[in-house]
Formats: sequence, structure tokens, C-alpha cells
Amino acid sequence: MIKNIFLRIGSRIVPKSKRCSMLIVVFAAVMPLCAQLRLPKLVSDGMILQRDAELTIWGWADHNENITIDFKGESYHTVADSSGEWKLILPEQKTGGPYTMKIKGEKDEITLHDILIGDVWFASGQSNMELPMRRVSPIYEKEIETSECSFIRQFAVPQRYNFKHPEKELEKGSWVSANPQTVLDFSAVAYFFARELYEKYKIPIGIINASLGGSPIQAWMSEEALKEFPSYYNEAQQFKNDDLIRDIEKKDSMRTAEWYITLWKNDEGYRSGKSPWYLPNIDTSDWLTMTIPGYWSDTYPDMQNGSVWFRRKVEIPAHLAGKPAKLILGRIIDADSVYINGVFVGTTGYQYPPRRYHIPPNLLQKGENEIVVRVISNAGKGGFVPDKLYALIIDKDTMDLTGEWKIKQGAKMPPLPGQTFVRWKPTGLYNAMVAPVTNYRIKGFLWYQGESNADKPYEYRFLLPKLIENWRNDRRQGNLPFLFVQLPNYGLPVSEPSESNWAVLRESQLVTFKKVPATGMAVTIDLGEWNDIHPLRKKEVGERLALWAQKMTYGEKNIVYSGPIYESMEVKGDAVWLKFKEIGSGLVAKNNLPLKEFAIAGADRKFVWADAEIVGDKVKVRSDKVAKPVAVRYAWADNPENANLYNNEGLPASPFRTDNW
Repeated sequence: MIKNIFLRIGSRIVPKSKRCSMLIVVFAAVMPLCAQLRLPKLVSDGMILQRDAELTIWGWADHNENITIDFKGESYHTVADSSGEWKLILPEQKTGGPYTMKIKGEKDEITLHDILIGDVWFASGQSNMELPMRRVSPIYEKEIETSECSFIRQFAVPQRYNFKHPEKELEKGSWVSANPQTVLDFSAVAYFFARELYEKYKIPIGIINASLGGSPIQAWMSEEALKEFPSYYNEAQQFKNDDLIRDIEKKDSMRTAEWYITLWKNDEGYRSGKSPWYLPNIDTSDWLTMTIPGYWSDTYPDMQNGSVWFRRKVEIPAHLAGKPAKLILGRIIDADSVYINGVFVGTTGYQYPPRRYHIPPNLLQKGENEIVVRVISNAGKGGFVPDKLYALIIDKDTMDLTGEWKIKQGAKMPPLPGQTFVRWKPTGLYNAMVAPVTNYRIKGFLWYQGESNADKPYEYRFLLPKLIENWRNDRRQGNLPFLFVQLPNYGLPVSEPSESNWAVLRESQLVTFKKVPATGMAVTIDLGEWNDIHPLRKKEVGERLALWAQKMTYGEKNIVYSGPIYESMEVKGDAVWLKFKEIGSGLVAKNNLPLKEFAIAGADRKFVWADAEIVGDKVKVRSDKVAKPVAVRYAWADNPENANLYNNEGLPASPFRTDNW
């Protein structure tokens, strides 16, 4: 029969040259495909399942295939639907493990090992949630050394986008237990959160880490949720066009490649016929000098974007010569390549990572050694970020590298236009990184994001509640706890009261916390760095989130979990009296210094710095310059570096304003 079909289809004779390919088609048509039993990546060895909740186990098989799950002495049965999808609901389970689970189809069987039952948290956001322990390792060496714990595990969701539809599966991923090697890739905030809970309750803690640097909140929301925000919804529709994406990415790639090729060709430091500038002991008689750290355009306005070379000689004593070392170069804007004695030791391709380079043994010599740094500036000011460590560390000796360096421009270039960053467009991350894991039961959400929405900070008070509603509705687990981080201090401090987008965004977060049930807000106004959007102190962030979890989800009654939250004001004469919630065992000014960062205004809306003092459980605010006050603001700036209102338990007050101007 097959032969006849193969030779004659309808009235047409199939040539011998095409019979092979036709045979494949015919077999596909007459023989049903056998679908292999398959599980999602999350349902795998080492998974942590959510305790005290009905559990969804799902997967794929042949259509109408019988599926059985054997778990903890019980068997559960279902049948795959016509498309081969199946789902089973297991009853609530108590904390424990490790266990084994067998999933059986009619032809295949899968055995999962090392399953724990505990609490699972979904951690998401942008770079400060993504930031791994590796990046914060210099200040948490002991914590990394003691991180071995098979009861703390992370599943890292692959960083992908999809604008067309919500995906059902992740392309890769596995559950990983914490130890000094693997923990380097854990989200630092999520790890410290998990560690705090594990140490207190001794239950397994799982983290599903779905985060991506630079991502705005609208990228994490479904298409349906974005219908209330027409500009983002319409943008999401545009990016369903694959041709548009390919065209954007092609143009971005070509523009960037042409810029760097031109830079390379024009860089005097690499010109043929001359000694490359990374070599030691070249002629530097025509080089200028500059004090490091700093930005070269501040010293030499004619030097703009392109490549600029720096070099400095250091004297190495005999007892340190030949030893391995660390070269710490703070942060550099934008990219750099580093050489020591003419030998390449490392490179970093963009401005945010801290520069930590390992110098191998026998490279540093007794006597004079030369460090050369080639810096590329794409746009804006290029140079070495102030108030960072610049040093050569050998054993316990630290050699300061700040001060005078020789400098010369290799090539001058026009600014490189920025990329489009398709991956950050609306709905893309939701479809590829949130939707595929919504079947998996969790204890709650962790969220650290907002920096990328600070250009429209007022809008955030509508976007964040919608995201929370969106994610809770997907899970169908009621008002799951949603714990988030209020943005820390960042940027240059101001000398006078002024407006601030970051302050308004923090207020939008505060408004969300006050209005949306089952939310918790970790205030971090004291944990930032003025010169780094990625502050290192992630342990305190995780611990403050854990305090909220202990109160909201673990039922701790005698715990102070929040710093002071502004509640109301009362004007008495020339002073404003402020009342707060969450004052713990009392309000304090940190380090017993006078209260700072309070500003006051009258009906003219002109704010001036105010005198503030704690009187009982209230704060009295006044100024000789404002006889009839009507409004007060506290820590209302990108970086209110002197904010010092706390409770006795050491938790800072949230920034706030009493006006709605």
C-alpha cells in the first residue's frame, strides 16, 4: 500500500528523484507521531515544592495518554488532553524531604530525585535584584565561605523575551543548592532573604529568580494588564512584528560595529609602525597628566568621546615581587582594557561592573612596574568614578593608585547613539519569564525595580498596583504577599530643597504599600551609594525584606518589621507636628545627631531647610523663615545623604511629603 501511494499520488506519477522525500511525508501522514513524556524545567531534580498548598504538577505527553504520579506513597492519575498537555493537582504537603517522585506515562517514566517541601519565593525586577553574590563578594567574603546549605536553592529563569504570546515552557534551567561556588550566581538580595528565613525557621527556601538589568516595569506585565496604559499597550503591538525587531537589531548592530571599527582604525595607540601604547617604557614626553579619579573632560575639555590612554608607574618592593595580586580600579566609564608591564590582564565592556583584575604570579617585578589602562567613552563624560577604591593589593599590602597619571587621547569619536534595547519593551519579559512559571505554587513575591521608570515617577503608582494584581490573578492563590524594595539613595546630594524624580517614585512605592493589601516595603534610603546605581549592601536589603515576611507570612507578632511611616500632620503656631506609624519602641535620630533632611514651606510653596526634633512619639518641625507653615518634606531628594530619622530597632523612616504639589 505504501509503495502504491509512493509511486502514484492522485493522477500524478512521482519521479524517482523525489521518492525519498515523499516517503518521509507519507510516513508522517499515515503514522501518528509518538510524543515523549516531558516535564517543564521547573519540575525537575532538586526542586522545592510549596508546603501547605495544593501543588500543580504538569507536563506533556501523547494526546489522551494516561499519566500517573507516585509521590510519598500515594498515586495520582490524569489523562493528557487532545494537544498532549496534562496537569495534576496534588494535595497539600508538609515541610520535609528529600523525596522521590515518579511520573509515568504509557510508554515512558521519569523519576525526580532530591525533592524538598518548604517555601518558594518568586524574585524579580531589574539589575539590583539580578545582581549576583559575585558582584558583592568583596564585602561578604565570610557569608560566601559559609553558604553551604542544601536547603536553600535557586532556579534562574533564562533571560528572554517574546512579544507574540505567553510561553508555556522555559528553554533551560535547573534547581541549584547554595554552596561557596554556586552561590556566586544567586541573586544577592534573594539569597540573603532566603538565608535569614532558613536560619530562623529551618525550612527549605526556594528562589525562582526571574530578573533582568535595566528592565522597566511594563516589560513584566501582561498584554491584558497593559490595556489600561495605551501607550505601552500600543508599543507592545508594534513589537509583535519580527521584521521590525530584526531591522532595529540590525541597524543597532551595524551602527555599533562601525563605531568601534572606526575607533580601532584611528586609535594612535595601535597605529602600525609605532610601539603600541600598552608597552612599558614608551616615549611619553608629549603625554599630559591628570588626577585620578575624575573625568577627563573636566580637566581637558577638548578630549571628548573615543579612546583615552592612561599610564602610571608603581614601585614594588622585593618581598612582594612575583606574588599574585589584585588590581582594583573602582568603576570606569565606559569600557576599559588593562595591561601591566605590557601584558594584558583584563577588560570590562560597560560602565557598571566594579573593576577587579587578578594579576598572575611573576608578572609584578621588583622595582618599577607600569600599569596602562585604555578607556573607551561612548557618550557623555568618560573617566574614573570618584569615591571608589583604586589600589593594587598584594597580600595584606595596599598601594594607593589615586593621584597623577599620564594621559593621552588615542582617537576622538562622535558620541555613539544608544541602543533600542528591544528586550525591555512592554510584555516581552512577562511572556517569556513570568508566564511559563505561573503554574508553580509559591509563598510570595519579591520585587526590586523602579530605577528604569524614574523618568515617569508619578505613573509608577498606577503601574505597580496593576503588576501586583496581574501576577496575583495569574497564580489564583489569593492575595499572595508582595514584598518590594523602595529605591535607595543615589546621585549627587543637593544643598537646597528641590524637586526629585527619585523622590516621587519612592512616594509612588509608598502609596502602593499603603493602598494595596498584603504588601510590604523595605526602606533602603540609607543603603545606597551616591556614585553607583548598584550599591553593594545587599545583605541588609534581604534582611529587611525578611522582616516583612516574618510579620506577614510567618505570623510573628512581637517583631518590628518596618521603620517609621508618616501618618498625619498638625499645624500649631509656627510649627508642624508629625505623627508616624511603625515607630517600634520609639523614634530616634541616628547617632544622636540633630535631625536632618526636613524641609518646610508656607502657602508660597517655597521649601527651606527646617529644624526638627523628636518630642515623644512625634516630630516637631519649624523654621524662622516660615511663619505660617503648611507643608513638610523629609528626605525629598535623589540622595538625601543625611536622612537620619529611625526607630530604636535601627530601621529608617520612609521619605515622604505632606503636600501633593
